[in-house]
Amino acid sequence: MNPIDPELAPLSINTIRMLAADAVEEAHSGHPGAPMGVAPMAYLLWTRFLKHNPTDPGWPNRDRFVLSMGHASMLLYSMLYLTGYELTLEDLRHFRQWGSITPGHPEYGVTPGVETTAGPLGQGFGIGVGMALAERIMGARYNTDGFPIFDHYTYAFCSDGDLMEGVASEAASLAGHHQLGKLIYLYDDNSITIDGKTDLTFTENVRRRFQAYGWHVPNPLDGNDLQALSNAIIKARRDQRPSLIICRTTIAEGSPNKANTAEAHGAPLGAEELRLTKANLGWPEYESFLVPERVLQHLSAEEAGRKAQTEWEALVERYCEQFPEKGERLKLELAGELPEGWADALPTYEVGTSAVATRKASGKIINTLAPLIENLVGGSADLTPSNNTYIEVSRHQSPASPEGRYLHFGVREHAMGAICNGLALHGGLRPFAATFLVFSDYMRPSIRLAAMMGLPVIYIFTHDSIGLGEDGPTHQPVEQAMSLRLIPNMQVIRPADANETVQAWQLALQRTDGPTAILLSRQQLPVLDPERTPGAVNGGYILSRTSGTPQVVLIATGSEVHLALEAKALLEDERIGTQVTSLPCWEVFQQQNTEYREAVLPSGSVKVALEAGVTLGWERWVGTPAHAHGLDRFGASAPGETVLRELGFTAEAVVERAKKLLEE
Repeated sequence: MNPIDPELAPLSINTIRMLAADAVEEAHSGHPGAPMGVAPMAYLLWTRFLKHNPTDPGWPNRDRFVLSMGHASMLLYSMLYLTGYELTLEDLRHFRQWGSITPGHPEYGVTPGVETTAGPLGQGFGIGVGMALAERIMGARYNTDGFPIFDHYTYAFCSDGDLMEGVASEAASLAGHHQLGKLIYLYDDNSITIDGKTDLTFTENVRRRFQAYGWHVPNPLDGNDLQALSNAIIKARRDQRPSLIICRTTIAEGSPNKANTAEAHGAPLGAEELRLTKANLGWPEYESFLVPERVLQHLSAEEAGRKAQTEWEALVERYCEQFPEKGERLKLELAGELPEGWADALPTYEVGTSAVATRKASGKIINTLAPLIENLVGGSADLTPSNNTYIEVSRHQSPASPEGRYLHFGVREHAMGAICNGLALHGGLRPFAATFLVFSDYMRPSIRLAAMMGLPVIYIFTHDSIGLGEDGPTHQPVEQAMSLRLIPNMQVIRPADANETVQAWQLALQRTDGPTAILLSRQQLPVLDPERTPGAVNGGYILSRTSGTPQVVLIATGSEVHLALEAKALLEDERIGTQVTSLPCWEVFQQQNTEYREAVLPSGSVKVALEAGVTLGWERWVGTPAHAHGLDRFGASAPGETVLRELGFTAEAVVERAKKLLEE
């Protein structure tokens, strides 16, 4: 490794600092302090260690870099521009502006080279753990002597704020347990938050905390000491544990009046202070967005990146020749495609089959597909027997079984959500995560990011209704299904029986542009006619017709579909023509053409929605919340049948409401 250039290194570091400060000043908005403080760390990591190819940001064997402290986005944009990605100085000038590819916080899919959307602190920390875990799983599945197909590191920059967030604690604990030695985080320990000095709230011994998690944590070092940092990264790469390198930095390094102050965190330096900073650093005072040509040449990673990728592609080609079956599967998985004929293996449940909880049907589906879809990985937040998610053909993931496809997340829903995002972002894997529906609230920031990034993560949320009974209102979800439906680009499916659960899994696995939540019952549900349930792939369909135009259309999801069928029988006995529509997935149904939606929900009929949850939102399909037979209160602790009866979920109550609406 060449010695650090005593002239080019400081020139490059100040270029990074001033690009960030200039862009924030130009935007009149942003966070200049962190980029200025960690510029030496970024320079050292990107020039000495990071394996990447700016001409192909998606190269599978690149090192991953996660900027968990997403408010420091101008640091990342500066590095991407300087090292040769498809960014221009004009893009930096348009920082935080409408339509630019340099948004306020990094956004996956918007800026070439950005590995993940970041901004909610702590999320990037967990995502990085998922990326490192994916590298180990894929390596264990494909690497063999002489063929290190997956051999890369995951690096991240994290801040005081990241380490305060609970998601980071959960993810750090799990990373230490899994001994993820290719995970190296650099902690920007600048002792400043928005409110002031960190000693207002954050006085723990971070080093001892992470050592207790099982991490390699060297003594804190000066973030400006490039040689010390280089030595620390070299040692971290040799350690079998995840590493946290604590770098003592100064926020807004170089600013005469705002360095080491909270004022530098989230506001421009101001024109005069920026001029003084440039003068202090020996930079031209009145020149903005200055990039010396020799800095561009020094930092360019294009040639080295192309060379590394070309060598890797030649390695993969030889691998495919020697192991053709594995090679074909590798190409398929990296392309995000499923093996041919996988859907043909899905089970069918015949009418008359014993009632089955949809969570159990889902478990059978997982284990039917797992031998065929070999990159299906996932797990549960310590609820495996309840969620029915164990992959029987595989061992669970651990340092002793790195090829294991089942992930025991422990009671760590926050980390589980972020880690699954990392698994999906890495590429090659199809992740799922499971817990009780009511605990999806713990995962909401991660779910929201998955939807924002278009990641095909599958969420298995069981115990989906007040029908679970005795555990009471803390465990009975009433607002969670509707809350998940509020998230843009989220697909929420609440199947009514085992056959609709099959369709739910088909929809989820076929989706490549966003996440899917499958909401499953604890209670046993009768099996519906398999000749009709394929309509579930349309999001909604007519399950039970009436002769002629229906007077009443009962629209239901999940277990309430069976209640609708009971109510239909009673209404038909009174010569009230009634149709039952199953509407397991609003989002997919909304995508159908107008004619189909009109046929399933005819406009001339009185519509009544049935769902054991909040009524707000159902007006989309029934016109007004008054037509929704739901639950705008919390549940209660009692046997499930009692809770349902006492809270009005009986066929008689539905009939009474339908008749009343007909009279209006």
